Amino acid sequence: MKDAAHDRLLIIDFGSQVTQLIARRLRELNVYCEIHPFQTVTDAFLEDFAPKAVIFSGGPASVVNADAPRPPTSVFDRGVPILGICYGQQVMMDMLGGTVEGGKISGGGGTAEFGRAHVKPTAHHIDLLDGWFQGDDDREQVWMSHGDHVSKLAPGFDVFGTSPNAPYAITADTARGFYAVQFHPEVHHTPKGAKLYENFVRLAGFTGDWTMGAYKDEAIRKIRDQVGDKRVICGLSGGVDSSVAAVLIHEAIGDQLTCVFVDHGLLRQGEAEEVTAMFRDNYNIPLIAADESELFLTALDGESDPETKRKTIGKLFIDVFQKYASEIEGAEFLAQGTLYPDVIESVSFSGGPSVTIKSHHNVGGLPEKMGLKLVEPLRELFKDEVRALGRELGLPQSFIGRHPFPGPGLAIRCPGEITRPKLDILRKADAVYIDQIRKHGLYDEIWQAFAAILPVRTVGVMGDGRTYDYACALRAVTSVDGMTADYYPFSHEFLAETATRIINEVPGINRVTYDITSKPPGTIEWE
Repeated sequence: MKDAAHDRLLIIDFGSQVTQLIARRLRELNVYCEIHPFQTVTDAFLEDFAPKAVIFSGGPASVVNADAPRPPTSVFDRGVPILGICYGQQVMMDMLGGTVEGGKISGGGGTAEFGRAHVKPTAHHIDLLDGWFQGDDDREQVWMSHGDHVSKLAPGFDVFGTSPNAPYAITADTARGFYAVQFHPEVHHTPKGAKLYENFVRLAGFTGDWTMGAYKDEAIRKIRDQVGDKRVICGLSGGVDSSVAAVLIHEAIGDQLTCVFVDHGLLRQGEAEEVTAMFRDNYNIPLIAADESELFLTALDGESDPETKRKTIGKLFIDVFQKYASEIEGAEFLAQGTLYPDVIESVSFSGGPSVTIKSHHNVGGLPEKMGLKLVEPLRELFKDEVRALGRELGLPQSFIGRHPFPGPGLAIRCPGEITRPKLDILRKADAVYIDQIRKHGLYDEIWQAFAAILPVRTVGVMGDGRTYDYACALRAVTSVDGMTADYYPFSHEFLAETATRIINEVPGINRVTYDITSKPPGTIEWE
């Protein structure tokens, strides 16, 4: 999404799973940036884009291989600052006359470095490192994830920081404004990474004049350009993403938008009534409330494979939208609240070389001949940015503060076979759990919380009688963007109280567990 009124920073993507976190760091600094995969960045593209600065992302490849991805050589001749990160550092050194030694993963003998590490400074200081190396032990924690490493600097570069397995952890050619680091400053495991980005954009001359208000205005313009005088159907779930997408599109094209809320029988307790009332009471947007629960639950009955669940739900969603689209004269577009975490876990961003983690119902389940063209104005945003956009659009806090709820709904919180009795049990357990969180004043501290019903039954004792009922798992995480997450540290008293309520109030559950897995290695949802 270009905006010629602002200076632009180009991020060249070499396939890192965390490339978009670089963009988040820059957006937090009000710097306009775009991510483009390396194979699309040509000499002509650079001339047209005219970046004020460039960042090379990390990536899974090894520059010691002949077919390793590289940027065009002309990028080094534009006279703009460049920051290389991990693989980005290595490709910069390789192309400018340095040497990269392959690690064991790429067939060399070098030592890999994964996880937390500590970088120590050299005797010389550069402005890129303002605010660094101020602790008592004169070192900074960083996050390393590399098999290869630089073994000889390119001409003009000096070293400004080292780690035990990366002798050139921080390097720079200050005369040309070229900087390179072996670690990942974009992840929160590098505590002062944000400061490094702040220093880089300051050195590049950015003034920080790009805001979510600017994003809103540009998104509205793009929606109008794409849609013209045609009508749009928006898939409304009642969650933050689809709500913000609907209000944004309505602001762009007004009554050309019709929202369709599909009750697929996989919603939480009372959610269908709450969502329809919420939109009809707050916005004058045409809304079709479609109860299609029988269609979805019949198709999913007995299904246990998570990918099949997602794809089945995705296909049925499109079938339903197509049915209602045929009733709306001039409807040619389907709007969705797809976010970047959905995209990066389903398919690499903008065609880059990152690895697929899992499909999402609103990305991987779309048939090629769906009959409607997509409008996805949020697909480059993270959840926190969507909330900021919602505030910019004037949405009430009751919309913006809702915990994320996945499009496939309770289907992916029901590992194993889906049955209607299991879904009923799950709804009741989830309602008790969320009620407990609200009663204890913890809802706004938690990114997402939910119950999952497990595909196991366990023996229990209730009222001197034997039970053989389901176990459930409670999940609550803290996060900023949904890409990484940590479990919420409930007190044992809270967990004990909540487990007692669920077992006493929800027939069919006799055992409660709490999931303390972080993301990674797990995902937030169970499927």
